[in-house]
Amino acid sequence: MNESPRSTPDHLVHSPAEVGGERGDVSRTRHMPHIPRPDRPVDPVGNHRTEQREERSDDRHGPPVSPPGNGTHRRRRAGRDLPAAIGVGVGLGVVIIAALFLYRPAFVAVVAAAVVVGVWELASRFSEAKGISVPLPPLALGGAAMVAAGYAGGPPAAWLAAAATALAVPAWRLLGPPENYLRDVTAGVFAVFYVPFLATFVTMMLAAEDGAWRVLVFLLLTVVSDTGAYAVGWKFGRRRLAPRISPGKTREGLLGAVAASVVTGALCMEFLIDGGVWWQGILLGLAVAASATLGDLGESMIKRDLGIKDMGTLLPGHGGIMDRLDSLLPTAPVVWILLLVFVGS
Repeated sequence: MNESPRSTPDHLVHSPAEVGGERGDVSRTRHMPHIPRPDRPVDPVGNHRTEQREERSDDRHGPPVSPPGNGTHRRRRAGRDLPAAIGVGVGLGVVIIAALFLYRPAFVAVVAAAVVVGVWELASRFSEAKGISVPLPPLALGGAAMVAAGYAGGPPAAWLAAAATALAVPAWRLLGPPENYLRDVTAGVFAVFYVPFLATFVTMMLAAEDGAWRVLVFLLLTVVSDTGAYAVGWKFGRRRLAPRISPGKTREGLLGAVAASVVTGALCMEFLIDGGVWWQGILLGLAVAASATLGDLGESMIKRDLGIKDMGTLLPGHGGIMDRLDSLLPTAPVVWILLLVFVGS
């Protein structure tokens, strides 16, 4: 006997357009209702839209690169508030240059204030991140004294003040509990030589007859090195320089720092420093690019160890004072020594 055909439920009947596309093929696959995933956006007609990541990072090429979207490339973000950073930078530059050429003791006071704020930021971050209690009063008072001594008495006075400050740190820490004494003293002595000791080379430069111009060359070379590294690295950076320390720094950025420093150094030695010649400026530019980069990487290592992004928030668009001194501090003794060798004291 012939069996009567089974009735097919309406929801299982498919039109050729539904199951076969334009070819009209009939598929036996059961039609499953569309169930949107809650973790993906859905447009008004129920189709999924593919999420695009705004940035992708390739370890072989350096900083994040923006993928194409709708036929266009998105520009990489600078990572900071550039208008605020530029405004703060220009304001600081005006104050520093005015003090440098109008009244040298005022410039010494500016350096001393930067040192005091810098050691305060460093001590605060040590305390917050690691529980290290750095003796701040001897650091602040001794740091300001070291800077003034470098200007008034030269290297012997500056180094005598540095030794006295380094001895005052463990003496002050005796007032606290014995627990973690060695740790706190070690961090305090490190801060003495990291911030105020290196800063004394700036005021020792200032003490020369053409000291204002020497300090100006030092500041110009360091700023130009940082700017060249940032601009070239942001635009062309692909190969990372030290990914474990600072993923944003690239080898292309280092080349930009070297090129900018060498050109600026040659011009400065030829036109701003009495007795200087252009080839000395090339050597000076190379040394500044190296010291500024190492200083930046050194502070990046400290911040990674502390688990922080910036040393402070005092300067909008920049971070803290120490985030601006990271390249300047290790560059100061380099410039002081080379100028001493090239043109004397």
